[in-house]
Amino acid sequence: MFNIRLKELRHEKGLTQDELGKILNVSGKTIGTWERDSRQPNIETINELADFFGVTADYLLGRDEQSDKGNNIDLSGISKLGTEEKIFSYEGKEIPKKDLELIRRILETGEYDE
Repeated sequence: MFNIRLKELRHEKGLTQDELGKILNVSGKTIGTWERDSRQPNIETINELADFFGVTADYLLGRDEQSDKGNNIDLSGISKLGTEEKIFSYEGKEIPKKDLELIRRILETGEYDE
């Protein structure tokens, strides 16, 4: 089930295997092995995929038929910029680090100043 859902979600975002691979720091061939169900990603990568696609890990693994995480979006990871590598995206496109820093400042202070 994971392989089918991964491929469906990738297609919904309009990404090639190579493009998704670059986002996850793996090769497009690795994505292909997951989609052919000949290999499985580790749990950290499954969680990263779930976050990227806005679904639950249970949905990706076929344990849950409902794909959404609900209406809440947790942005707490933005405050940890620089301490660990995270990928933040909007509509499948990565948000540049300078924009994330601006978002973090706005969330923390409530003020917008470029």
